[in-house]
Amino acid sequence: MDVRRAGERYSGGDLAAGIISFHAFSFGPHYDPDNLRFGPLLACNEERLAPGAGFDEHPHSHTEIVTWVVEGELTHRDSAGHETVVRPGDVQRLSSAGGVRHVERNEGDVPLTFVQMWLAPLEPGGEPAYEIVRGIADSTPYAVPEAGAMLHVRRLAGGERTAVPDAAFVYVHVVRGEVRLDGEELAAGDAVRIADAEEMDALAVTAAELLIWEMVAG
Repeated sequence: MDVRRAGERYSGGDLAAGIISFHAFSFGPHYDPDNLRFGPLLACNEERLAPGAGFDEHPHSHTEIVTWVVEGELTHRDSAGHETVVRPGDVQRLSSAGGVRHVERNEGDVPLTFVQMWLAPLEPGGEPAYEIVRGIADSTPYAVPEAGAMLHVRRLAGGERTAVPDAAFVYVHVVRGEVRLDGEELAAGDAVRIADAEEMDALAVTAAELLIWEMVAG
């Protein structure tokens, strides 16, 4: 079990453009050969966009991109013709496959925070695909079969427990609140990487929100 604290993430973005970024994995100029991926998970980025800020059109390929909005609203547009507004509680997935371009912006009048996770597909290529699940229910798993992965969203009351999936690779990201996992105290922005997880659970010390990836692929 490898605990990574929020303050250990690589900071990035463009303050002048209203963008603050925190990267849990080697990313862009922050190259770390010992932190390239965990199982199929390639990136877990926390992005904070001021009103009017955003990422102009840019390409992706051979990546499953899953986005979770913490607060505010994210406007998404892509070269496959999709245009949506993603809100807290929605799960958005863009399967970039052989190649796609997209724009991500905060077109609202309040700050936007979202967590974006990239996963490597089991097989490269194919046609791009897009999906959004509105208001996913607590503990309802969201499958990303292209990457051999399952996302579990947990919203816990203080004192409530949740099982950690038994899996070859498990990644737990704390969105908000405080959690105790196998004796470790975790706060917002902290993450845990668990190899060969078995019979583990997490206790919410306060009301908390967790993103838990269950992954079978290496």
